[in-house]
Amino acid sequence: MKLKIVLALLATGMMFFMAGCGKPVFTGKVDKTPYETKECLRELALGKEIRQEQRIDQLVAYKSRRILEGYRNGKKVFESRMSLGKNGDKGTKLQAGDYRTPEGSYTIVRKKCDPRLYRSLMISYPNKEDLARCKAKGVCPGGYITIHGQPKWNADGRGDAYTLAHDWTEGCMAVPNKKMLQLWQGVRNGTPITIHP
Repeated sequence: MKLKIVLALLATGMMFFMAGCGKPVFTGKVDKTPYETKECLRELALGKEIRQEQRIDQLVAYKSRRILEGYRNGKKVFESRMSLGKNGDKGTKLQAGDYRTPEGSYTIVRKKCDPRLYRSLMISYPNKEDLARCKAKGVCPGGYITIHGQPKWNADGRGDAYTLAHDWTEGCMAVPNKKMLQLWQGVRNGTPITIHP
């Protein structure tokens, strides 16, 4: 009887799907196609992704609260819930592959049109302190930590409640795509970000 129920669920398209910087599990119909990045790449090439009226000159992340904030001239102008690395609440990132989200002071160093995760902002991890700590322990710090959007199956945001209720990335900070677009349009390379425990 149990086998028949499982087969019936699979037949109706109910299955587990793994995607993203990490792998959130989603039950339902899956779109495995990548995001179309042509328009995003064109915006980057022309410098049209920045909107002055949406400018953010400082980012602050609070891991314990799962909140990312953006400020302009000291006034909060942006706030979003976020997901962390699978071990994001177990302290700062110590080495590659530990699924932790770093803590400390960094900057945004690159914008990326991401076919898997909508768009992303790369942070300057590892910084000098991270490198020194990893060198002392004889481990590789890892890298490519970003603030990014959602996997393609959640492009329209219908799965935000699910993804934001779980830490699923490999160390990145994941926000809803609508919020990621606001960041994309307001944040320049060189913008500072402080990540608190």
